[in-house]
Amino acid sequence: MPYIRKKFIEILEKAIEDGKKMTREEKLFTYDGVVYPTTLCSSQLFKALESFEARSDDVILAAYCKTGTNWVGQIVTDLVITSAKKHEPHKLNEELLLAEFPFLEIGDLEKYKRMKTYPSRRVIFTHLRADKLPKSVFKNKAKILLLVRNPKDVAASFFHFSNTFAAYPPYETFGPFFEALMKGEVPWGSYIDFLCVWNKYIDEENVMLITYEELKENTALGAKKIAKFFELNLSEEDIQGVAERSTFKTMKDHSKKTHGEFGDVLFRKGTVSDWKTLFSQENNQEMDMAFKERLAGTKVGEMIKYDIYCKA
Repeated sequence: MPYIRKKFIEILEKAIEDGKKMTREEKLFTYDGVVYPTTLCSSQLFKALESFEARSDDVILAAYCKTGTNWVGQIVTDLVITSAKKHEPHKLNEELLLAEFPFLEIGDLEKYKRMKTYPSRRVIFTHLRADKLPKSVFKNKAKILLLVRNPKDVAASFFHFSNTFAAYPPYETFGPFFEALMKGEVPWGSYIDFLCVWNKYIDEENVMLITYEELKENTALGAKKIAKFFELNLSEEDIQGVAERSTFKTMKDHSKKTHGEFGDVLFRKGTVSDWKTLFSQENNQEMDMAFKERLAGTKVGEMIKYDIYCKA
């Protein structure tokens, strides 16, 4: 079944309306060295976030913008709810589980006080780099599923997203957007930086990496790995049900109901190698060089399978 997040729709629709009234410069601000969207985040919220107390049984999905967060977030949420209904129905409060905007760094200043009162397991998404998360996340060993996607498809998806989501600065052509992305001058900063920072945490026992591409290839197998990591005791039938409810077509068909008008923006293509329609030879060379210099030979770099998904 599709999970309807009313707070998600409410906050994003407001961000879209606010964004329409802003200049492109007003849409972004920098906090602690990273660029963020003004309509969704604030320095006051980041300061309040420092007091957030993570739990060891929190279910956290960490992913850069346009790596498939909403799709994989649906899978993770469905796995948690399916497991709770099966094993601990008395502990499940579906309304509270979906009450907040799912991203940790987006919401009002009272959000973290409310979250203290919510029962476990809490399902949390974040676009933040590991070094920008509250210290309690690693101190209390909350489990983190790190989702990554090949950087060229991220760039292509992010470009289209920026031109349809009024809260982000638009770009007439791909070239200027690509330049801004590589410099970290887009919302959530540089994707290469995001990957490099998370690579330092990849060996932590509470972190598991999964790729967008492997989930696209075999969603059921990926969902099974996720369930095992979060210690969700589910049958093969349960897993298959989650995979079937989480296909791109199913989520796109339900997107107006689950995500309001924002659904059309979120669920565009959901494909692999869409970057080939946008990248110039110069773009390819710059991304190839950046990846080689900063991520080649790293665990995160190997998992991305750059030579398979990013070669022109």
